[in-house]
Order: sequence, then C-alpha cells, then structure tokens
Amino acid sequence: MPTVPIAAASLTFALAATFAAAQSPPVAPTQSVAPPPKPKPCTAPEHRQFDFWIGDWQVRDPAGKPVGENRIVALHGGCVLLESWSGAGGFTGSSVNGYDADRQQWHQTWMDSSGGVLQIDGRFADGRMTLAGDAPGEKPGDTIRNRITWTPLPDGRVRQLWESSNDGGKTWTTAFDGLYSRK
Repeated sequence: MPTVPIAAASLTFALAATFAAAQSPPVAPTQSVAPPPKPKPCTAPEHRQFDFWIGDWQVRDPAGKPVGENRIVALHGGCVLLESWSGAGGFTGSSVNGYDADRQQWHQTWMDSSGGVLQIDGRFADGRMTLAGDAPGEKPGDTIRNRITWTPLPDGRVRQLWESSNDGGKTWTTAFDGLYSRK
C-alpha cells in the first residue's frame, strides 16, 4: 500500500500547482501593431491634374477646320490616361499618360501609324499641363525639342499647342495647334 500515499502526494502537488497557476497574473500576449493602411494608389491631387483632358473630343485648327477626333479615358483606377487620336486624313496614334510620383512629374509615351514615337515629361503649372522632350531629327545626330501644352479654357474646351525647336529651344515653330470641343 505504499503507492497510495505517493499517488495522493502527487495528486496534492498537481492540484497545488494548478491552483498556484490559476492565481498567477495572466501573461499578456505579445501585441503586434498593424501598419497603417496604405493610401489608395493614384488618389493624390497630382494624379488628377490632367483629368480636364478626359472625354470624347472634336478637334479643330485655329481657323475652325476639323482636323480629327480624340478620345481620352482613365484606366487602372485613374492611374493612367489613354489617348486615341484619329486624324481627318487617316493618321492615327495613341498615348499613355501618367503621373510619376517618384519623379514628381507627368510622363507621356506617344506612338502612331507612321511609326513615330515621342516621349515627353513635365508638370502642371500656371493652369496648364506642359510636357517636353527630345526626339531624333531628320539627319543623324540632329535633335528636335518638342513641347506640348494643354490649356483648359473657361468654356470647357482645351487648347493643345505643340511646338518644336531644332536649335535647343532658342526658337520655336508650331507643329500643331488644336482646339478641343466636347462631342
């Protein structure tokens, strides 16, 4: 019968340990701090600076002659503007536009039915969007500086003025001057 006192002692010890554990203050679990929620992409005011260009447009030259149609749509949650140009003479082209938050500027890549490619960058300032960039000229080694300005007008129209320079920006020639009216 010597095993009964040992079993009773073991039981008593186990109950005492359980009672002591129940009386101890609980150990707080390690708390993890959740990172703050990330802001929704492309919602900063800078991403909305070119929204005045979104729409379906009839485009005319300064004399009022129709020169083409343009459709600009916002894609990818407003992060990208896609342009689809159709000129009166059958010339077509598209551009992808977006605000590059890392560089704090806008970027456009244009490609068209003639094989032309244009990459321009810039900012919205003084109530208008101005993008500029260099492209190869007619002769090897020549560079043409392009500058395109979109100005929203009080009546809802938009003026697009494309100028080019082959002397590093000392003088400018108008390549395109179009007045956008909503269809």
